[in-house]
Amino acid sequence: MENSGLYIHIPFCRSKCYYCDFYSIASKRPIPRYLEALKIEVGLYSGRFESFDSLYLGGGTPTLLDPGEIEEILDCLYGHLVFSADVEKSIEANPCDMNAEKIAGLKNLGFNRINLGVQSFNDRDLMFLGRAHRARDAEKAIEGLRSAGFNNIGIDLIYGLGGQDIGGWIETMEKAVSYMPEHLSCYQLCIEKRTILGRMREKGLINTPDEERERSFFITTSEFLEDKGYIHYEISNFAKERAYYSRHNCKYWNHVPYLGLGPSAHSFDGDRRWWNYRSVRRYCDALKKGYTPVDGSEGLSDEQKRIESISLGLRTLDGVDIREMEHDPGLRKKISELEESGYINVHS
Repeated sequence: MENSGLYIHIPFCRSKCYYCDFYSIASKRPIPRYLEALKIEVGLYSGRFESFDSLYLGGGTPTLLDPGEIEEILDCLYGHLVFSADVEKSIEANPCDMNAEKIAGLKNLGFNRINLGVQSFNDRDLMFLGRAHRARDAEKAIEGLRSAGFNNIGIDLIYGLGGQDIGGWIETMEKAVSYMPEHLSCYQLCIEKRTILGRMREKGLINTPDEERERSFFITTSEFLEDKGYIHYEISNFAKERAYYSRHNCKYWNHVPYLGLGPSAHSFDGDRRWWNYRSVRRYCDALKKGYTPVDGSEGLSDEQKRIESISLGLRTLDGVDIREMEHDPGLRKKISELEESGYINVHS
C-alpha cells in the first residue's frame, strides 16, 4: 500500500484537560515500558505497508517526552518501515513544553510540521478548559518556533465554551492570525460524558451554547478566517494554501489507508479497520507476552466503504465525485433534494 499515513499515539500528559476524551494518563512513569512495547509493535508491521508519506505523533502530549525518547521512536520507525523522501513529519506540541532545548530538539529530529495546542489566547477560557498553560506561554512558544526556523505551524483553537461570546472568540482568532500560522484547526467544543466537563454539565455547573449559537460561532469562524486569506478546506480546518493542508489528516477524510500504533490507536487498510487496547498496561502486557495489542476489528463491505467515502468527503472542500453515485437512483434523488434545499452544491 503506497502513500499511507502513520500515527503514533503517545498517551502521556501533565494533567487531564477538562474536555479531553482521548485516551491518556497523567503520568510519566510508564514511559520506558511503553517505549519498549512500541518498538515491538513497530516490528510487527515491518513490510506490511509499502511506504508512508505522513508521520504524525499525537496524544496525549508527545512533547512530554524528551528529545532522546522521541529520537528512540524515530530510529525504530526508520529501522522497520519505509518513508517517502518528502514525508510530512508532524508532532502535537504543548506550549508548556516549548522551551529552547525542546524546540531545537524537534528541529534536529527533522519535524517539518508542528501542531501547537493553544486552544485559546484568553486565560479565562484556558482555565475553563483545564489547560496547564496560559496565553503568554502560547505566544512564547510560537515565537520560539518561528525563531528556530519552523515554517509550517498549525494552531489548534476551541470555541463554544461556557461563558464565551462571539466577540471574545474573534479576539482569539485575531491573535492567532497575527502570528500568520500556515494552518488553523478550530474545533467546536464537544462535551463527552466521561470528561470532567461532562460531569460538571450533568451537575448543572456549566452552560454551553445552544444549536443556534453554535451555528453562529461556526459561520463567524469560517467568514473571519476566509477573509484573512485562509482556505476552509475541511469542517474544522483552514490553511494558507493547499500545500499546507494536513497531509496526514487528509488520509482520514479521503479514506486512504493508515496505520495507528500505541494504546487506543486505530488503523485502516482499505478493507478492514482495527484498534488497540485503550490501556497502557494491557497494551504493554500483550506485546511483552508475544501477542498483538489489537482489541477489536471489523471488515467493511463495499457498501459500507462507499457510504464512509461519501460522508467523509462531504466534510471537505473537495467534496465527492458525483459520478460515483450516478448508478444509485435513490441516492441521486436525495442529492437533488439536498441541493434544492441549499445544503449542498453540485458542480459538473
